[in-house]
Amino acid sequence: MTGQPIWRERLQGVGVITAEEALALGATGPILRSTGYAWDLRRDEPYLAYDQVDFDVIVGSYGDCFDRYAIRLNEIRESIRIVRQIIDKHACRRLPDPGQEGDPAATGSHRRVHGGTHPPLQDLHRGLQGARGRGLRGGRDRPAASWAATSSRTARPSRTACTSVVRSFVNLQTLPHLMKDSFLADTVAIISSVDPIMGEVDR
Repeated sequence: MTGQPIWRERLQGVGVITAEEALALGATGPILRSTGYAWDLRRDEPYLAYDQVDFDVIVGSYGDCFDRYAIRLNEIRESIRIVRQIIDKHACRRLPDPGQEGDPAATGSHRRVHGGTHPPLQDLHRGLQGARGRGLRGGRDRPAASWAATSSRTARPSRTACTSVVRSFVNLQTLPHLMKDSFLADTVAIISSVDPIMGEVDR
């Protein structure tokens, strides 16, 4: 589809947004990166094993529907590249069978919870990079998908909270800017390029 003339005509130059507008609206993920703004939590604030693998942050140049399509397509390729690196690094390791004899995680056919860690008293916060990105509203310290916990010096926190609704909710507010001076026939392409989960927004 990338080289198909009708596909390109329907997407190129449609639903354009600038980096300044995207940042002002708190846009994230492919919407923000389509403007050429190369922000990716996995690279800029790495977690898990992202600092041990090599991958590119895919960006666009025009901030239009075609850039957002191309970014998502190429991010699939980057994900495959990451998976292959992880497999190569851990190919010789064998995951333990939870049901094997002597495994503390299993007791007969019933599993029990591990003792876990005992962190010091503090508030913890960790954001995640998702397919729709990370929210930048209020600054980079407020991720779109995040977990917050308050330690109780035991394996169980005294308070936890999970947030996942910011990405679609924030990205959806870019629609008036993306649809400005566009044709009614462009509406479906523009909304699809934002890729919102309406149930998430409603929640």
